[in-house]
Amino acid sequence: MFNIEVEKEKIDTPALLIDLDLLEKNLKTMSDFFKNKKAKLRAHTKVHRTPILAHKQIEYGAKGICCQKVAEAEVMIASGIKDVIVTNEIVTLEKINRLVALSDYAEISVPVDDISNAKLLSKVAFNKKKKLKVLIDIHMGSNRCGVEPGEPALKLAKQIHELEGLDLVGLMGFEGHISGIEPREKRRGEIEKLEGQLISTKELIEKSGIDIKEVSTGSTGTYNVSGEILGVTEVQAGTYILMDSGYHQHVPEFYCALSILSTVISKPSSDRFITDAGLMSMYAHNQLPKIVGPSNFKVISVHAENTIVKNVKSEKINIGEKIEFIPPYLDGTVKLFDKFYGIRKDKIETVWKISGRDTSN
Repeated sequence: MFNIEVEKEKIDTPALLIDLDLLEKNLKTMSDFFKNKKAKLRAHTKVHRTPILAHKQIEYGAKGICCQKVAEAEVMIASGIKDVIVTNEIVTLEKINRLVALSDYAEISVPVDDISNAKLLSKVAFNKKKKLKVLIDIHMGSNRCGVEPGEPALKLAKQIHELEGLDLVGLMGFEGHISGIEPREKRRGEIEKLEGQLISTKELIEKSGIDIKEVSTGSTGTYNVSGEILGVTEVQAGTYILMDSGYHQHVPEFYCALSILSTVISKPSSDRFITDAGLMSMYAHNQLPKIVGPSNFKVISVHAENTIVKNVKSEKINIGEKIEFIPPYLDGTVKLFDKFYGIRKDKIETVWKISGRDTSN
């Protein structure tokens, strides 16, 4: 264990770092946006899988959190978090039993898009004398989960409304596939169109006599539009807290607070060097990572345990020196490590265990 005030240069590599100043700026930026909005932030934790960071998101105004898997929710609820949506369809009996058991300790909700799944959730909850909150998952063009908006969603709502053990509280929609549309004004138009389908579906269901309290949607890439749409009650955003290089270009108001510290292990020529962090330390299958600092360095390729960097202007660098990479994708990178080093002014301030690292079920 490191003592406080140890320089980050002394950390063995590869290592996962969080710039605490940038982290706090990101939290404040998102918090400030939602201060006077009717919609609330619901922070996604799959990007960091770490309870202390989830608690920080709540400290900065999030009403609750999202988890992608039951195991992740178990970790977060064990840390004292009381309001969780598991934003994935949960269909196996084992997971449903675990999900319903969590309702003893927190307010837990789950999306459904099929009546057979709803009936199984209902059966387990009713047999355990529980009332499980559910949201109808509405397909919004991502070609992932979700019943179609309008009449198909209304039909499912009526069926769920008749089931014992379930409390239909709202609608959920995911439109992450448009988070990278540029320019942002064009993105705004697409968000308003898709989330308009959510709101019109809500109105259709309510005309049938079924109350819809929550409309949960959005992402880091849509937060500033989703959070202002009348009828949206909560926005699911997560990447904003740490930010990766792939997403940063679309929401530049959030800083890349997470980096991977790596050591130069070879310098075969003046224009090329190799570091000790590769695909086993950062998810970089579709895009190359960025380098923190010198623009004269450019990543050429990422291999299993190494990254090859071009030294464009033959800048002086020695074997044993440290380089930081910003990964292109947070979620896949964080689960490769068991801890974060929290850094402030180039020194270790804290070390946080990634308790939910292996929560993939």
